[in-house]
Amino acid sequence: MTTPNLETALRFVKAVEQGASDEAFSQFCHPDFTHQEYPNRLFPTGKVRDADACRESSKRGKQVLTAQHYEVRTTVASGDTVALEMDWTGTLAVPLGSVPVGGQLHARIGQFFTFRDGRIASIRNYDCYEPF
Repeated sequence: MTTPNLETALRFVKAVEQGASDEAFSQFCHPDFTHQEYPNRLFPTGKVRDADACRESSKRGKQVLTAQHYEVRTTVASGDTVALEMDWTGTLAVPLGSVPVGGQLHARIGQFFTFRDGRIASIRNYDCYEPF
């Protein structure tokens, strides 16, 4: 069963996968949007970003990745909360650790969305990267 919030979360993930523009990103996110990435291989102390910082991060990501893909494994929607379990694959434009240019990174992701006024107010990420 889908809900409007679940549909929005899935469209948002697809837009990110396809390299969402600033306008596309803005259509999904509430003006008070925050993104919290809990500690992981890339951000050992975690990271909290507002909408502007997320847009900048997306632009920098395009310099690091030539492509990325999210495979949604599980969805749960309840009220203003959506949870997604996903497998992520990113193809590198630059070497990272032992992975060469053109190589792939893999992660299992738990992503939790909170909605306000039909838009994404916050996202909390739990990214588990395979060794690289």
